[in-house]
Amino acid sequence: MKVRYSYLKQQFSNCDDLWSSLKKFVSSGDFTLGKELEIFEKNFAKLIGTKFAVGVNSGTDAIKLSLKVLNVGYGDEVITAANTFVATVGAITEIGAKPVFVDCDDTFCMNVDQLESKITKKTKAIVPVHFTGYMTNMPKLKKISKKYNLTIVEDACQSILANINKKNAGTWGDFGAFSLHPLKNINVWSDGGIITTNNKKHYYKLKLLRNHGLIDRDTVKINGYNSRLDTFQAVVGNWLLPKAKLIAKKRIENAKYYDQNFSKISKLMIPFRPKNFKLVYHLYIIFAKDRDKLLKYCLAKGIEAKVHYPKPMYLQESIKYLGHKKGDFPITDRHTKEIITFPCDQHLSQEQMNYVIKCVKNFYKKKTKL
Repeated sequence: MKVRYSYLKQQFSNCDDLWSSLKKFVSSGDFTLGKELEIFEKNFAKLIGTKFAVGVNSGTDAIKLSLKVLNVGYGDEVITAANTFVATVGAITEIGAKPVFVDCDDTFCMNVDQLESKITKKTKAIVPVHFTGYMTNMPKLKKISKKYNLTIVEDACQSILANINKKNAGTWGDFGAFSLHPLKNINVWSDGGIITTNNKKHYYKLKLLRNHGLIDRDTVKINGYNSRLDTFQAVVGNWLLPKAKLIAKKRIENAKYYDQNFSKISKLMIPFRPKNFKLVYHLYIIFAKDRDKLLKYCLAKGIEAKVHYPKPMYLQESIKYLGHKKGDFPITDRHTKEIITFPCDQHLSQEQMNYVIKCVKNFYKKKTKL
């Protein structure tokens, strides 16, 4: 049996109504900052629970443009999580700021207890990463941000509809940055991103920044970027957005099923699941003994397991100039050796999940016999 990681083929296998919408859209010629994009932005803001949303061309730009609105730039420091995808760091460095890392805890998110020790006179913003569908401890982080008068840009790219005490990711900070990449829980057919905010001034500046700073065709108010979300992609987003809550619900159910079964295997450890946190499992990650051998075994059995990530961002060549060395962030380092990701998407069958569980059990049985 094959248990694939990408579910895109299944997600768009029955979309005749989407094709009809796209055909109608093409005939309209409304391609740039069109009506379908306005509808998508309005509905996304409503889904998340903010006043405004602005579509941009990627989750990376969602972070970058949010920081630009806050006038973050050269010489400034932006605090973020040591365990994250390159996009978070790339957005910070692209505008000339310095990323300052905080180690994670076993929720895979920033350990907020270590945050204050990283704050300096140069700190301009905090970018907590809601990694894997978890959420950073935002109630605690908000208190610290208020104490030091720091702004927050939530990297919520992996956590659409995750929440704490029913308050969604993307509503805690000054901005919420979301990705619509094909492998995210809500996806389009190429790169895409969207920013949420409750601040009207920030909203209008974001709209300027994503479209070259243009007020109209011939008037440039500020220097901006070409970072529009294609209206074509908004048509796809409008088709999928009504399914968002069902997608989250199914992923949560799948994760619970895995948890119930994997918790019976002594060589595995289920991560801490905080109370009052709704996790949406963009990634289903657990800790495993003999991780590398288990990964190799699963791949040989047709299970597309992965590691997020085998080399931490802070040790990547691209930011070597920051001077970090192995061991600076010990929990992040430990995770690179122990975590494994299994497919957990809404299109997985019960048979496929049972196969994953069976293969993992068989691997450890064979190890015990040896």
